[in-house]
Amino acid sequence: MNSSFLGAIGVLALFVMLFLRVPVWIALTLVGFIGNAILSGLRPTFALAGTVPFDVGSAYTLSVVPLFVLMGEVASESRLSGELFKGARVILSGFRGGLAVATLAASALFGAVSGSSLANAATMTRMALPELRKAGYDDGFATGCIAAGGSTDILIPPSIILVIYAAIAELSLPKLLAAGLVPGLVLTALYMGVALIVAYAKPHYAPDVENYSLRERIASLREPWQFMALFVVTIGGIYAGVFSPTEAASIGAFGAIVLGVIGRRLGVNDILRAIENSVVVSGVLLVIVMGANLFSFFIVQTHLPELLLDTARAFNLPGVVVMMMIIFGYIVLGCFLEGIGMVLITVPVFQPIIVKFGYDPIWFAIIVVIMVEVGLIHPPVGMNLFVIQAQAPDVKIGAIYRGIVPFLIAPFILIVLMFMFPGIALWLPRLFYG
Repeated sequence: MNSSFLGAIGVLALFVMLFLRVPVWIALTLVGFIGNAILSGLRPTFALAGTVPFDVGSAYTLSVVPLFVLMGEVASESRLSGELFKGARVILSGFRGGLAVATLAASALFGAVSGSSLANAATMTRMALPELRKAGYDDGFATGCIAAGGSTDILIPPSIILVIYAAIAELSLPKLLAAGLVPGLVLTALYMGVALIVAYAKPHYAPDVENYSLRERIASLREPWQFMALFVVTIGGIYAGVFSPTEAASIGAFGAIVLGVIGRRLGVNDILRAIENSVVVSGVLLVIVMGANLFSFFIVQTHLPELLLDTARAFNLPGVVVMMMIIFGYIVLGCFLEGIGMVLITVPVFQPIIVKFGYDPIWFAIIVVIMVEVGLIHPPVGMNLFVIQAQAPDVKIGAIYRGIVPFLIAPFILIVLMFMFPGIALWLPRLFYG
């Protein structure tokens, strides 16, 4: 059997299993193991399967995952999101839709110490939704703001998905973390613009206008500034070359615990719960990466990326058309795949193709993460939407779908801007790392 044809069958089998709700790590491992066994034989495949857990477990790049997860879990347990939301709503008051903008700002700030979009959405639903409803905001508009704000978490460092992307694509983690910051801030600004347009176009969606004095605005910075400083130290330390990502994650996790204890927001039980959750989440992520390694080795052996590249060239397709097809593919995949699964399955296939067409792999990584972000919030199965509905079961899923639709415009505007101005993603990596 032709190896490329076998690769195509393997990818199809993988998608069938995922559609049938087989766990991602099982689907990746099965396809990778069986495919490698057919191509190379059982003995080499068993040898490969035996070395993969050691390679993944000893990978220095992936050691940052449990530390960034712990940092986010501690931030959640210490109720940081509540302080960020209170500060943002006071500072960003005095105009219609100010509370919606404050929700988006607080989500972005929480993302700067979290790294998990789903955790962000769940936490902000508990903190912000009651306040938005008390102020008279429409349920759909309120949940749309929370879902959109939560999705910025995977772009703004520290981002777990960028860490995993760096490991699977063999790219520089510091460069990827630098590349995600400006697009994350631009996307947050675009979401805020959408929120303001909706608030002014439909005043009954955002009827309440809060206003606070200058003294109250300054006083509102008293609590959140500590964690904002922690973000500047950890992520700024990576950009400045003072820390490696792993060292920065260690400092961030330890600093979050210290600030939580000093501020009396964090007890022994909270710390133990954060550690337990971090172990579970990290274990699941690393098992998925192990399966992805087997799958990636299979894809490399089948030469499937080269076949797709030759096909595109045979039809004289320009690079921008290939990119549009890839982006459309991510939209479809987002209907039934979660973010990390999308990255681990598609990057081994797509990255060699886009590099051959002359696109920067760091730039492409940010495009992929933006599309993963779209998958988290677009109906019918955006994970953030269901997380919000689980936290607020009295809000109908139809209202959540209606509320998120206007916000879907923002990431596509960002994609267009990224094509027009690649420096949005590449400026910071080039500035710090050449």
